[in-house]
Amino acid sequence: MVNVDVNTGNPTLDKKVLEWFQWDKNESTMEELKGLLDKGNVSLLEKLLLNRLLFGTAGLRGRMGTGYAQMNDLVIIQTSQGIGKYLTTVNPEAKQQGIVIGHDSRHNSHRFARLAAAAFLKAGVPVYLFGRIVPTPFVPYTVLQLGAAAGVMVTASHNPKEDNGYKVYWNNGAQIIPPHDTGIQKSIEEQLEPWGTEAWGVERVASDPRVSDPLKEMSSRYFSYLATSMLDREANQASPLTFTVTAMHGVSHSYMVEAFQACNFKPLVPVKEQMEPDPEFPTVRFPNPEEGKSALDLSFKTADAHKSTVILANDPDADRLAVAEKQPSGKWKVFTGNEEGALLGWWAWYRSRQLSPAPDPSDCYMVASTVSSKILRAIAEKEGFNFIETLTGFKWMGNVSHDMLQKDKTVLFAFEEAIGFMNGSEVLDKDGVSAAMRVAEMATLLAKQNMTLNDKLQDIYKTYGYHVNNNSYYICHDQAVISRMFEKMRNFNGSNTYPETVGGSKFQVKSVRDLTTGYDSSQPDKRAVLPFSMSSQMITFTFTNGCVLTLRTSGTEPKIKYYSEMCASPDQQDWGALEAELAQLVECVVQELLQPKQNALIPRCD
Repeated sequence: MVNVDVNTGNPTLDKKVLEWFQWDKNESTMEELKGLLDKGNVSLLEKLLLNRLLFGTAGLRGRMGTGYAQMNDLVIIQTSQGIGKYLTTVNPEAKQQGIVIGHDSRHNSHRFARLAAAAFLKAGVPVYLFGRIVPTPFVPYTVLQLGAAAGVMVTASHNPKEDNGYKVYWNNGAQIIPPHDTGIQKSIEEQLEPWGTEAWGVERVASDPRVSDPLKEMSSRYFSYLATSMLDREANQASPLTFTVTAMHGVSHSYMVEAFQACNFKPLVPVKEQMEPDPEFPTVRFPNPEEGKSALDLSFKTADAHKSTVILANDPDADRLAVAEKQPSGKWKVFTGNEEGALLGWWAWYRSRQLSPAPDPSDCYMVASTVSSKILRAIAEKEGFNFIETLTGFKWMGNVSHDMLQKDKTVLFAFEEAIGFMNGSEVLDKDGVSAAMRVAEMATLLAKQNMTLNDKLQDIYKTYGYHVNNNSYYICHDQAVISRMFEKMRNFNGSNTYPETVGGSKFQVKSVRDLTTGYDSSQPDKRAVLPFSMSSQMITFTFTNGCVLTLRTSGTEPKIKYYSEMCASPDQQDWGALEAELAQLVECVVQELLQPKQNALIPRCD
């Protein structure tokens, strides 16, 4: 314990400061806190010590640093103790089933994973601890394969280098949802004091007989599954295409090399500058392939140098996939998540028809989040399978998929517009490695038909109707501004009234759904069908012209996102007019409801 004199003028804060110094054993975070005290930065101290990181869209995620509101050793220990206690209370068999732990290549991830392991061991839970960095989907895959009680992945995915995170999976292989998330949060708050010196004993984890490394066995099973999932491995070997692959300084390179071998493709072309894990992410402003061209410059250069026409880009923890394709014009097209979803959804349906026997369409399901394109719904309506819409985030899609599997249904595909794809049901979460193999397989078959991925996308739209999307975001670090903005939308023309028009009277609002408050004007009882939560902001406007537009805050980043879509029927071929109308509507919504200048919002850089 550091010997310091604490008098911030806030007795509650003083107590928390002393508590931190009593419990924390990490010299770096203790010195950071001491520095804030020396500077008298009370407002920042209050922010860091009087608040806690809470489970959001993807578990815990935040900046690394001192205090309960950031990611650090003590918060990892507290979180893991809370989960350990909750897990053994609701499922006593966890002490036999064990828990799976993986981590990415970010700063502190290796240590955080072992601190988590120490806590679970103290709770009496055996640990399957991956000995080196793994893709995030390896954790939910292993949970199902080994019948484990739960899984933890230490990762901040595509967030900036200063961040880290902690994602939790339940024994069904899907991310936690209510009531487990709230139950775990309550348990964490009841287990804040570290359980003795063993809590910090990361060096003892490796020698504990209750710890085993599942990497070799799980890698073998996973790549065998990928190999057997291919329709025609001989056709893959003869593919006329060369694929350029980037790991974005993350975990995926060695796993993608093995995936290409397992699926019988010719060797990939790596983006060498981004091939090795590097927690500094030195070549990109944001390590997020979803950012598009700004994140893929080196991929374009590598592909051009090797006459490669398809780029497969994983994010740093390899659970997502961006795809780009060189067009006959010589320009690169970066597919949006919704466009990838259309292609992979069509491919999932096509593949299912090649099986013998093919599953009954009425027993087949595809899933997408509410802010993603409804192209799967259009395909389902024409082909006779089922479509399910969920809340944003794969935690909802994974759990819905598990429910369908329990009813002996076939889940073919699930996706979210943020380039996350679940192909089949071996992994009940997004998986950028299996998605890459599906894209490579699809592109190979299309190339033999003298078609590109973009050709097939246009064909899908002609068959099932054009779905035009206009999505982007603004950055805002001020929660007060965000709250004020959304409250104004809820009290637009008086108390509890939402906007009725935008653009003067040009665009009329038909209905409003508010998944923060649970209100839905389109329902007879005015109650939303999907679950709602006051912990995040999310309002959806449906306009009389058919546009559906959602405004929501990100659960993992300081972003206000907007998503919009207009769906045409197959016989409606004036796509340009549809795009122009949607662009005009979006601009009206942004300027009138988000008001970027007045609210000092930072626009997307790309």
